[in-house]
Amino acid sequence: MLSFFAFGTISAYLQFLPRFVSKLGVLMTYALLIPLFAAFFVTSSFSQDRIYRCGNEYTNTVPNPQTRGCKLMEGGNVTVVKNTRPTTSVPVSSPARPAATATPSSTPSAQRVDASEQRARDSDARQILESELKKSEARQVDLRKAYNNGQPVKRGDEESNPAKYQERVTELKASLARTDSDIAGIRRELGRLPGNSAAK
Repeated sequence: MLSFFAFGTISAYLQFLPRFVSKLGVLMTYALLIPLFAAFFVTSSFSQDRIYRCGNEYTNTVPNPQTRGCKLMEGGNVTVVKNTRPTTSVPVSSPARPAATATPSSTPSAQRVDASEQRARDSDARQILESELKKSEARQVDLRKAYNNGQPVKRGDEESNPAKYQERVTELKASLARTDSDIAGIRRELGRLPGNSAAK
């Protein structure tokens, strides 16, 4: 009978053991994480050693700072970005090349575009801008019709929801303003092109 009672007691302990271990696991996790976070924050605040300024040089490895005339920098971390010296293609001791010996590809006349090619580019740009202007003007007409001077026709779901209606009115007004701005910008660009008689 004693063995049955002992077996029953052990089985009862085994039933409660998983709950106890899971609670113990959570406590152990917190018990380990709290000191870990504390150690991280403490070490991160003391991670930078003393920084000395010796003329234009900043260092943290000065054996005797007073002999070199170094001063201790206080008040926060110091970030120094090393400056790269500009590379010169011409040595300092050699004289500069005269302008007459410049290569033809570096002269402004060589970089200019042929007049007929420029006219073709301008014509292409004009065609693109005019097609964009037509699209924007068509969109403007549709938006003005939908906006209806600030009183667009209510949709079925907007009858019972005035906030939704007001949101759509605001969106239409903003879209109309963007389209007006786009049209004005396209007309400005068309006006800048040579032979701007096609600009409206």
